[in-house]
Amino acid sequence: MENAQEVFRAVLSAGLGDLAGVISVHEFGVFAAAYLRRQLHLPGNSDSRGVLFFRDKYLQKNRLPPDIRRARARYASRATPYAELAEELGKRFVVKPAIGAGALRTEVVRSAEEYHRALEPFPGESDVDVVAESFVDAPEIYMDGIWQGGDLHWRSLTRYHSSPLSAVHGRVLAAHLLDERLHPDLFEQAEDLTERVLKTLEAPDCVFHLEAYVEQDGLTFGECAIRLPGALSPQLVQLTYGVDLFDAEISLALGLGVSLPPAVRPPERFHGYLLLRRPGHGSLTREDFARAFTFDKLTYSSSPDTSPGPYGRVGEAIVSDPDERRLSRTIAEIVRFNETGGK
Repeated sequence: MENAQEVFRAVLSAGLGDLAGVISVHEFGVFAAAYLRRQLHLPGNSDSRGVLFFRDKYLQKNRLPPDIRRARARYASRATPYAELAEELGKRFVVKPAIGAGALRTEVVRSAEEYHRALEPFPGESDVDVVAESFVDAPEIYMDGIWQGGDLHWRSLTRYHSSPLSAVHGRVLAAHLLDERLHPDLFEQAEDLTERVLKTLEAPDCVFHLEAYVEQDGLTFGECAIRLPGALSPQLVQLTYGVDLFDAEISLALGLGVSLPPAVRPPERFHGYLLLRRPGHGSLTREDFARAFTFDKLTYSSSPDTSPGPYGRVGEAIVSDPDERRLSRTIAEIVRFNETGGK
């Protein structure tokens, strides 16, 4: 999906007839989708240059004004000495793909040995393939929403229970939607940050996903993408607010406006998700989870033939509660149950 030329060749060779639009629900295809729209005269965002500021984390962070706090970032390669990066970014810093990949191929490094190991998964053929960033040690939230006509059309706010990076290294990835009544200041800060970032980066009409770190003195910008959020976040949004982000993405790709159902504030129930994995010790079955907790949705495979997906995923769950604080506690209990093998 990243190779726009190859995608374009595949489309041309398919001999497709009357095309209505192009859509990608994965960030790897966002650039190619914009390129195809321009070449094939299709509706939707066709600014492939502008898309790069939502794909490349170095370009993104360095386009923002100085008063938007974010990690310091620079390109790195095998030719870049660890000592040079440690001096510039701090002794502990992050190495990751410049164009993002969730938290895959992302590592926190604390030594020259760890730095060289973190670079091993990369081909080493490009000077702009890898970004090194200063490390931000703080809880993560993310704002998902719809940007339309240069303004924030709709948004939700979600908190990770453990970061995607920790999930790559064995934790259960889980998150839940926040109740604005309990976190008015956080919502206000996240809205302000989102509006400033999207306006600075000249975001097109889009569904967006913006991540930030919650520090004691305010929010630190993480990164932003013009795509659907990952994991089960779109399902949480639809279950909680009745907003279909998939439908919004399709409408925008067809050059149509997005209309939303009447707002229900507050929602009757808040929802959270977990990407379930095999425990570090012992074993679990779907029945073990079902006996211990109440779920809105639950799938889990204990078969040794099941190959784990991203973040060790062999199942998934959605839980809900009218009380967001109680929902958070329930998710923490399920995470502990999963990680300890039911202990």
